[in-house]
Amino acid sequence: MAATDAKLAPRRSRGERRLIAGALAVSLLVASPVLAIVVIALSPTGDVWGHLVSTVLPGYAATTLQLMLGVGIVTFLIGTGAAWFVTMYAFPGRRVVDWLLMLPLAMPTYLIAYTYVDVLAYSGPVQSGLREAFGWQSARDYWFPEIRSVGGAIFVMAFVLYPYVYLTVRAAFVQQSLQLIEASRTLGHALGSSFVKVALPLARPAIVAGIILALMECLNDLGAVQYFGVNTLTAGVYTTWLHRNNLGGAAQIALVMLVFVFVLVLTERWARRGRRFIQATGHERPPERERLKGPWRWIALMLCLVPIILGFFIPAGVLVAFALRRIAEQDIGRFASEALNSLTLSVLAASVAVLIGLFLAHAARTSRVRPVRIASVAASIGYAVPGTVLAIGILVPLARFDNALDAFARQAFDFSTGLLLTGTMFSIVFAYVVRFMAVSYGAIDAGYARLSPHLPMAARSLGRTPFQALREVQLPLMKPAIVAAALLVFVDSMKELPATLLLRPFNFDTLATQVYTYASLALVEEAALPALAIVAVGIIPVLALNHTMALATAGVAQVHEIVLSGQDKDTVPGAHAPR
Repeated sequence: MAATDAKLAPRRSRGERRLIAGALAVSLLVASPVLAIVVIALSPTGDVWGHLVSTVLPGYAATTLQLMLGVGIVTFLIGTGAAWFVTMYAFPGRRVVDWLLMLPLAMPTYLIAYTYVDVLAYSGPVQSGLREAFGWQSARDYWFPEIRSVGGAIFVMAFVLYPYVYLTVRAAFVQQSLQLIEASRTLGHALGSSFVKVALPLARPAIVAGIILALMECLNDLGAVQYFGVNTLTAGVYTTWLHRNNLGGAAQIALVMLVFVFVLVLTERWARRGRRFIQATGHERPPERERLKGPWRWIALMLCLVPIILGFFIPAGVLVAFALRRIAEQDIGRFASEALNSLTLSVLAASVAVLIGLFLAHAARTSRVRPVRIASVAASIGYAVPGTVLAIGILVPLARFDNALDAFARQAFDFSTGLLLTGTMFSIVFAYVVRFMAVSYGAIDAGYARLSPHLPMAARSLGRTPFQALREVQLPLMKPAIVAAALLVFVDSMKELPATLLLRPFNFDTLATQVYTYASLALVEEAALPALAIVAVGIIPVLALNHTMALATAGVAQVHEIVLSGQDKDTVPGAHAPR
């Protein structure tokens, strides 16, 4: 029977076979750094693993787990609580708060770490003000929490990363069925009780997805944990590789980090098992907000403003104050050079990532072959891998390739090629593409999903080739998705620190690495101008996300109005009256 099916299956054209082969080759190239890490970790020189297990690895792993647990709990409380207040209650300033709650996404973790250490340190304005107000003479006269600690790192990271939870949970609450909440309330449950017993269980997949995204960013962080003196696995990779000159040990710590990532991905898949993120259909009413009265409306407003103030306005205000204080001393020429380097790398990475993402999405949609779909997912695995880990997986193979090519050139042509790829912009752009391919592919694939599958067939029937159908029909319709993918990769590349720090050429700085260098030398005020430039660029996707959320919320309400009124049902998918 299988043989008969194989005979009946249509033969693929040469173009389709090339498309499939190209997609598999590109996916293997993008996923190769992860494979390289495994190979390097499993073939170290000497008994590195035994030494790591008996010395630093347990401490690194325990600190990382402690940090991730704290960040996960705090981001869950802030993100879920804020999403419920904004979705289900009406209070003064709710619409503005809904927009502002996403602003901390524009603030990289290492920037907020630098500002809070400066503000809350012994010589900072907070403790200095307390000593002056109460007449204390030294630190022995009072107790103040140590910001350079695991607790301080949890505080700082949670107030920057909670928007990941807020975004996913807010979307789930907006599209949940109001009938279920009302049924709970008719059984005697208040809105708060309905939140715990109905809305929260339904939003579990969205909650877990948001927390996992926050934890992946937490695991990727290098600048903040180093500045706080917190020895996580990421800091351990950096220290073991560069300070102890032990590449094999760094690769084995990186392999442990990959295990952490694998567990996070499995957890997210388990949360989505048998469930959907949205329990709404076109006939369900969107949530109707309960209007808070008396002091409760101001309490709700203040609770929502606290994470915005702590996660964005205080660090942004500190950076602005520092920049104004040092504006006359800034080396504008150096700043312009660093900004140009950042822009160049980010534009190149965004362009390459969009081209590859478009190619993989087109191949997956066109061929409909399982290996191509699996390869497309494999190409997106880099987003879950921290930048320090990717740096090892990229630098070592490139260095071996350069050395082999140089040895061949010396033997065959009696001249040295030097390092063609290692320590160049190529390695940084490659790292950005691998790291953010999931962002590009996800946005473009979502754009493909909105297109009718009949469009390319209609173009083919009019005599267009597959490439012409893609260029003249599909690409113009996918322009918003392509622009969104390029923008997201561009902004993420501007903020990326660990991979840039480890792969950059000598005497080559970006805005992110210059901020890190200044902070390492305790010159936080000098870092303010490049830090503000990074924040300004980071606000762009926040504006886009707010626009998307507003459209989604308006869309749910519009569908509800159309269904209730019975007008123009043909405009609602699936709302046709029976014939």
